[in-house]
Amino acid sequence: MYDGLQTFGALVAARANQHPDALAIKFEQHQLSFAELHRRANRLANALANLQLVKGETCAVMLPNGPDYLTTWLALTRLGVVEVPINVAYRGDLFIYLLNQAECSALVIDQRYLEHLLQISANLTNLRHIVVVDSDTTTPTSLTTRNTVASVHDHKNILFHSEDTEPNVAISDTDPSVILFTSGTTGPSKGVVLSHRANFVLARNVSELMGYTQGERLFTVFPLFHVNARYTTVLPAWLVDGDCVMHDRFSASSFFDFCRTENVTAFNYMGALLMMLMKQPERTNDADNPVRRAYGAPAPVEIYRDFEQRFGVQLVEVYGSTELGTATMNTVEAFRIGSCGRAVPYFDVKIHDSLDNECPIGTEGEIVVRPTRPSVMFNQYYKMPTETVSAFHNLWFHTGDRGRMDADGYFYFIDRMKDAIRRRGENISSWEVEKVLNTHPKVLETAVIGTPSALTEEEVLVAVVLREGESLLPVDLLDFCQGRIAHFAVPRYVRFLTALPRTPSQRVEKYKLRAAGLTNDTWDRESVGYQVRR
Repeated sequence: MYDGLQTFGALVAARANQHPDALAIKFEQHQLSFAELHRRANRLANALANLQLVKGETCAVMLPNGPDYLTTWLALTRLGVVEVPINVAYRGDLFIYLLNQAECSALVIDQRYLEHLLQISANLTNLRHIVVVDSDTTTPTSLTTRNTVASVHDHKNILFHSEDTEPNVAISDTDPSVILFTSGTTGPSKGVVLSHRANFVLARNVSELMGYTQGERLFTVFPLFHVNARYTTVLPAWLVDGDCVMHDRFSASSFFDFCRTENVTAFNYMGALLMMLMKQPERTNDADNPVRRAYGAPAPVEIYRDFEQRFGVQLVEVYGSTELGTATMNTVEAFRIGSCGRAVPYFDVKIHDSLDNECPIGTEGEIVVRPTRPSVMFNQYYKMPTETVSAFHNLWFHTGDRGRMDADGYFYFIDRMKDAIRRRGENISSWEVEKVLNTHPKVLETAVIGTPSALTEEEVLVAVVLREGESLLPVDLLDFCQGRIAHFAVPRYVRFLTALPRTPSQRVEKYKLRAAGLTNDTWDRESVGYQVRR
């Protein structure tokens, strides 16, 4: 393992120097060697430097999985420019908020998403440069923003006039590497600032936990704008002299056939992935595959052993967050089904009550965490000092998640104390969805909750109170959502109420809505074949 390296740029440089022709990554039909990646990233880094992008500035990236994303990630690292990954499904107000809150000076964006940028450009405050990948004749040469005019550049053109020598920029492992935005559970999304060291601590822990060795081939279907693909697939594979393969979409029916074809040795899972694989028709060769282990959470208790036996894959379950990386883990040798494991070596993890006292063994409370080493977790919420201090109440980071710990130090995740919704691997902020729905002229207020789905996670349900004298069809409400929020956040269920349940202090009692669940008057878009556009 490359123990002495602590930045993404240094790792790729070492791999390119020692094994230049070795495969770094395969994106479906596209392959990239370490030498190619090294050269292409240097060329892009120098091109961005020619645009006066300098260390410490922030640059958003809105690209699908592919060589261009990986090259951009590495190029920004080489310059010391802080990357701000943007979910390619984001639209409207949330897109504006992320670019402005992170004070992005530049944006690297695929042509297919440019239309969504054009719709919001007048509201942007910091953007100076836009680099368009796969641009066409419709691409403008400039874009008027709130404060200035941003230049628009063709990706291929700026590369053509750039050198492939490595930029001479000093990068420390404690420098900020990336700003990853949370799902915004109780308010606006928060930008989690992670250092290079935090990224590498997570990646090394995954490699050691999973017992990865030289020649490993890891597979992920998760996007590079998420923690999972970046720091629990790509980095771990490269740290052990392995490689990885990526797809843009998950296919349950062909998943293990692909693993056989590509000789995949391990994969990561999130959310409902395991359940969807288990729901596939059984085949006589299910266990005849090269996969040894799978890393992630949650592993449903009801299918845990059956999954391992059917596919011959050992499941490793952990608990963590964007701010922390991995906080607790089961190991290959010591694990308990239903548990997310014991604290990793570089964190203290406890269960606290509402007064921040440690809970007795077996008692439910909030999961709180603190580091035992410097720079192993997030530095701050970007430009949110109050929220940063609040998150570290009494010097413990408060996760907002409910859990318990047994007498042997194993932790059990119970639920989210926050109002986030988890749907098919995506975190959805109820607050963000409500914010959009409440702008509908006929809507007085809304409450968005998650309701359990057959695939172990949740579907989005919205309770709607209309303005007096107004009427609205559920279909019209969903039409209003399309293009304003991510496709995966568009509610499946709609329920109209005369009033939302509230506490004496006027907080919405969402627990009552969750308890009511799918009532007889709840409308289901799937029952009428309503289609959400991507």
